[in-house]
Amino acid sequence: MTDLILALDVLTREEAIEIAEKTAPCLDSIKIGYPLVLGAGLSIAGELAEFGLPLIADFKVADIPNTNRLIAEHVFEAGFSAIITQGFTGSDSVTSCVEAAHDAGGECYVVAEMSHPGALEFLSGENAEKIAGMAVKCNADGIIAPATRPDRVRKLREIIGSKKILSPGIGAQGGSAKDIANMIDGMIVGRSIYQAEDPAKAAREYSEFRR
Repeated sequence: MTDLILALDVLTREEAIEIAEKTAPCLDSIKIGYPLVLGAGLSIAGELAEFGLPLIADFKVADIPNTNRLIAEHVFEAGFSAIITQGFTGSDSVTSCVEAAHDAGGECYVVAEMSHPGALEFLSGENAEKIAGMAVKCNADGIIAPATRPDRVRKLREIIGSKKILSPGIGAQGGSAKDIANMIDGMIVGRSIYQAEDPAKAAREYSEFRR
């Protein structure tokens, strides 16, 4: 199944709760990053958890192993179900996040390749493929790969096999849900839903591409 994941990158608790309430029936999970946590605090996770959806902490953790572990432990204590970590810091740092996630009964996803144009400068091609291979060896639950470049998703799928792929970049960044849904396990959609005039309607439309 291809899940629909809302990237809830709004800045206030009030807006986050309002949008989550409107869109939750069409979602499979909600992804929260620094914009919302810095604006509303980590406790927003507990409030959003009331909608009954898994929460993904998109902190793209990128530090030494001990710091990564401490961050991950805080994330899962706050009520998140999964965490996203960068892969370029190396296998020891990635493993610390994976182990912390699994100890808490959660999941860990490794950024292999990002969706914006600048990713092509350093975080693509051979480097992304090495990170994807490392994610498998570190027993991560899956990777982050760009919906904006379906050809890269195909290549990374060859490397990770049955591990999950969550793909950002659908909608505002130009990625097509129709083109990418059958290749991945999670469609990440942000602005095209939460900035829509009718977020509930936008979520329903994207939910039609769930497999």
